[in-house]
Amino acid sequence: MLKLVYAVLLGLVGAAIVHLVVLFMLPAYSERDIWSRLSAVAAPYAVVQLDSDALGEPAATQNPFLVATACRFDLGDGPVHVRSSGAVPFWSLSIYDDNGLNVFSVSDRAGSGSALDFVALNSAQMQQVRSGVPDELGRSVFVETSAEKGIVLVRVFLPDDTWRGVVDAFLGDLSCRPVALDESL
Repeated sequence: MLKLVYAVLLGLVGAAIVHLVVLFMLPAYSERDIWSRLSAVAAPYAVVQLDSDALGEPAATQNPFLVATACRFDLGDGPVHVRSSGAVPFWSLSIYDDNGLNVFSVSDRAGSGSALDFVALNSAQMQQVRSGVPDELGRSVFVETSAEKGIVLVRVFLPDDTWRGVVDAFLGDLSCRPVALDESL
């Protein structure tokens, strides 16, 4: 019986130590989230390649066959228009809110052809767009999101280095910019 009490007390003390260590480490990890890291290296709407050169340390889920870029947006500036031209073997687009939660994902298999042309907007902006789609957004896919601020993440498949030029051209053409609805409607 005494050994059981000893084991329980030892477990409780161990759990308390782990809990305190996690609490003390939380501020350090919360300052190194992707939103903070992107804010430190680029302005909103700037397209940043997510590699160790840009962010100072590699992304946690870095896949050697995927090249990832990201841009921060704020729908308070207007809908964000993300587009690129060219044909790559595969691309995917994800929208994360400023807490890092994925709110939307799509790939070229679900898009309209190989072109990347998306507009993310909130419900009020969607109502405004429904009254008349601006000419420059006529072929875009509209995505309504609840994230007022967030990150657009674009991943491109790089099968081998012979595709490097094609992938770099696709990502070099990638634009992420706010659209002024009042001016375009």
